[in-house]
Amino acid sequence: MSKITERVEEIVTPIIQDLGFELVDVEYVKEGPDYYLRIAIDKEGGIDISDCALASEKISEVMDKEDPIAEAYFMDVSSPGAERPLKKEADYTAAVGHPVYVKLYEEIGGDKEWLGELIKFDAETVTMSVRIKTRTKEIELPRKKIAKIRRAVIL
Repeated sequence: MSKITERVEEIVTPIIQDLGFELVDVEYVKEGPDYYLRIAIDKEGGIDISDCALASEKISEVMDKEDPIAEAYFMDVSSPGAERPLKKEADYTAAVGHPVYVKLYEEIGGDKEWLGELIKFDAETVTMSVRIKTRTKEIELPRKKIAKIRRAVIL
């Protein structure tokens, strides 16, 4: 499925950019018997429903011509929301100093999920400040072990 998402990214990126939006994420998944193509877009000041409708219309036109997906699927164009995934280096940079949620492929320090403030990052490592019971600790997580990382909203 990664080949499909890569191809879809190639197809939709120019469309999204022409509309003045940013492509945040492309996800192609099977849930039950159905396939879903989810495209997250954003822009300065945020995306609204009319932006999503416009992008969906333009993307549908090109996807119908290019036809990169053999199966029938449902397409959803939406905002990434407040808990947007960190995909690009610019996403990581913008998230420094903010809460993030990390899910790992395997346990580190007895946990596969971490919630804390993103302190810094490089090509190999993400450094976070996390609260463990009553104390705050800095942890380093290898990027290759990160399954998902996204902004977090802490109330």
